[in-house]
Amino acid sequence: MALAFSLMGVANLQAEARLGINLSGLVDWNTEHPLVDVFHLSRKWISQKEGEAWGKGPQLELDSQGWIQKLEPGCFAETPILTAGHAPVGEYICLYEGEGRIEFGGGARVVSRGPGRIVVNIDGDKGGVFVQVRETRPGNPVRNIRVIMPGFEKRWQADPFHPEFLKRWRGFASVRFMDWMDTNGSEQREWADRPKPGDASWAIKGAPVELMVDLCNRLKADPWFCMPHLATDDYVRRFAGEVKRSLDPSLKVYIEYSNEVWNSMFAQNRYAQAKALEGSLGPKERPWEGAAQFHARRSVEIFRIWEDVFGGRTRLVRVLAWQAAGGAYWTDTMLLGRPGIATNCDALAIAPYVSFMPGPKNSNLDSDEVAKWTVDQLLDRVETNALPECVGWMKTQKAVAQKYGLKLLCYEAGQHLVGVGGGENNEELTKLLIAANRHPRMGRIYGGYLDKWRETGGDLMCLFSSVGTSSKWGSWGLLEGADEVDSSKFKAVMEWQRKSRN
Repeated sequence: MALAFSLMGVANLQAEARLGINLSGLVDWNTEHPLVDVFHLSRKWISQKEGEAWGKGPQLELDSQGWIQKLEPGCFAETPILTAGHAPVGEYICLYEGEGRIEFGGGARVVSRGPGRIVVNIDGDKGGVFVQVRETRPGNPVRNIRVIMPGFEKRWQADPFHPEFLKRWRGFASVRFMDWMDTNGSEQREWADRPKPGDASWAIKGAPVELMVDLCNRLKADPWFCMPHLATDDYVRRFAGEVKRSLDPSLKVYIEYSNEVWNSMFAQNRYAQAKALEGSLGPKERPWEGAAQFHARRSVEIFRIWEDVFGGRTRLVRVLAWQAAGGAYWTDTMLLGRPGIATNCDALAIAPYVSFMPGPKNSNLDSDEVAKWTVDQLLDRVETNALPECVGWMKTQKAVAQKYGLKLLCYEAGQHLVGVGGGENNEELTKLLIAANRHPRMGRIYGGYLDKWRETGGDLMCLFSSVGTSSKWGSWGLLEGADEVDSSKFKAVMEWQRKSRN
């Protein structure tokens, strides 16, 4: 049956268009600073030995939460925090348990110290601070280190989130935790492998489910979870059980299997291809097709576990996600058209980026030539070519979703201006793409983009992403830092949302 796109009932569909946000990952270079305890975003401990090359110390003995149990003579361990700046300047409070000596390297100066408490002045706008464990006593080692932002020493346990972070995203319909869960390439398989509230760092395996639920309860936003691609049924069941126990009962839960299983750059795609070959799904000579079928089948298995735990589907949104640009062949024929798939889903999710990707081998967008353009030339091309192309993807996938009675969602969305295939190494191109992202016209493009999504009959659109610095790898953040206020992208999104609610 030929797919047909219709705008019937646009008046009703327009009211359904809502915005969600993909939060940037919990890593030491995060510039959103969502938590008042910045140590939770620290990197793995780096073992150092005096007189040896950097990072060449002996293997560290860590407990199950990642705390150092002992140090060899002449050795110490350190980890970086606040490496990308945009953080408050002032007196941070380092709290810890155990016996030993903690020092600070980089842009930090110890003001005073006492048992279990150090006052340290940090210029958080410059970035680059090292927390160093120089001595620790076996049997009562240094542990439970916390580095609390200025002004939050008395509040951090009850209120772990920075109030400006909460204020920024309050009113968004959903929070997608793909990066918070460290989804891409996740090694979590068993429930015991999960990140826990007491872990030294949440930058290693991702945020614990307890933290994500707490955030959504405070924001009154529906969580969107990405189940690890290796997760066992027991893992999924226990995760779902924790969410059911602690999530505000007025909130729904969006469930997705991993992230971009179609994308060959990710381990989850290679895993899906291997499982497809193992299970004789799809033709052996085209394992990527089998990967799509495995993705659909495993998604439904996961959905059924959540349904069992929640006692039904009332509070669940079962999301099958795939590439926007692949056309109806993938989403219809290879996924939703397979027996038993569409009837066990609630939504089809895509990522209809406004794509502009110059590269040295791209005949239409040669990176060396594009680098000579003005910002207006580039944005003209975005408006006349990239935006209409992406609207076409929306319409195609809306027709697929409508065919099966499903909602159309965006798991990711926004501009996609980035050099590829070596184009990212062209410094002039990078400067141009960053300038285009900062230009006032980009805000107008975002407003038109969101309007087109609403006109197409789209439902929830989770923008990618919240806050992050611009580089040759892209300008993904609506803001570049928590201290930024003048971003045309961010202002356009907030204004569109304000008008949509009125």
